[in-house]
Amino acid sequence: MVLKGKNKKKCKSLVESFKFAFEGLFFSLRNVRNFKIHLFFTTLVIIGGFYFRISIFEWLICLIFIALVISLELVNTAIEETVNLAMPNIHPVAKIAKDVAASSVLISAMISIIVGFIIFLPKIIDMF
Repeated sequence: MVLKGKNKKKCKSLVESFKFAFEGLFFSLRNVRNFKIHLFFTTLVIIGGFYFRISIFEWLICLIFIALVISLELVNTAIEETVNLAMPNIHPVAKIAKDVAASSVLISAMISIIVGFIIFLPKIIDMF
């Protein structure tokens, strides 16, 4: 629905939009355990990428999967917080929404692990 006239909210500035986005990022960093876990593994992948001197193509693949997992974790957090606000008591439908959102992160993380093995395992084996 498009609001007209006095009811229309004023557009935020670009700076405000970035500020709000970073607030969401910092909220997750402070409060979401799984987000911290994903950042830990992101750090390991980046260190491993430099150590093993992975190719540009391998970097691109790693960065895409890092972005995918972290982005889905942020979306999952947004869904969980919204469901918690709307349904403070346990409800079967609320549980389904939260579980499905969490499963999207799980699937992307599992595929990321497989991709990580495909990229890094041969390099680790070559060390021995």
